[in-house]
Amino acid sequence: MTTSLIILAAVIILMAMSIRIIQQQRVAVVERLGKFQRLMHPGLNLFIPIIDRVRVYHDLRIQQTNVPPQSVITRDNVQVLIDTIVFYQVVGPEQATYGIFDYVLGVRNITTATMRQIIGNLELDETLSGRERISAEIRTALDEATEKWGVRIERVEVIDIKPPLDIQEAMDKQMKAERNRRAIILEAEAAKQDMILRAEGDKTSKILRAEGDRASVELQALGEARAISDVAEAEKRRIQLLIEGGLDERVLTYKSFEALEKIAMGPANKIFIPTTAVETMGSIGAIGEMLKNSGTVGKA
Repeated sequence: MTTSLIILAAVIILMAMSIRIIQQQRVAVVERLGKFQRLMHPGLNLFIPIIDRVRVYHDLRIQQTNVPPQSVITRDNVQVLIDTIVFYQVVGPEQATYGIFDYVLGVRNITTATMRQIIGNLELDETLSGRERISAEIRTALDEATEKWGVRIERVEVIDIKPPLDIQEAMDKQMKAERNRRAIILEAEAAKQDMILRAEGDKTSKILRAEGDRASVELQALGEARAISDVAEAEKRRIQLLIEGGLDERVLTYKSFEALEKIAMGPANKIFIPTTAVETMGSIGAIGEMLKNSGTVGKA
């Protein structure tokens, strides 16, 4: 009975040991008697206990490793401290297991060596402004080396570049001086633009005022000319109507007499009329006699 229980327990233990559950985005490298046998992928996997064993588990997600800050010297002999981070992914679990002892350490070392080589060919200003270039060159160097390791470099980022303290202070002073210079230039440009705009506004105002005055004078002259033309036209029309109505010299003389009569009815008791006018009026008969006898008309 005891032997049976022991055998049953051993069977259960062996069955438990022969089952492996692999999580998503993970893979296991299986060796049989010390040699690579196969990969176990996510899910339920069976293998032979004691004969087979899992050499290592790989995480297939994108991972990152921080390269410790490195002190490097630029081409103009300035020592800077550079902090870098590398994003990578295991795409070949077998190569990552057998191609290199520690691919993370390899990535860090290659990053450090490549960074020293790149920075050594750049001056300080180029180093400070060339982060993208440095990152791209490091990634290219890593791709060439890590391809046979089953590791793909996703991204390389230069996090920080720190020059010496005295260089930082000098750069701060230079930056402040440059900002002050730009501020002065901007103020001068603004003042210049203000003066130009004011002058242009004054010029435009004077031009518009002069054009308005000229237009006003022209309109006034045009109105006066049109009024004179209208008066002349009306006078011409009146004369034409008089001629068409048959008015001759005698009618005009009679009309003149009517006017003189109205004048005589005014406050003056004598009206002096030129002799020639009286003779002319007398030429129309009774009217002339009436004027002579009325005593209201004198000869001048």
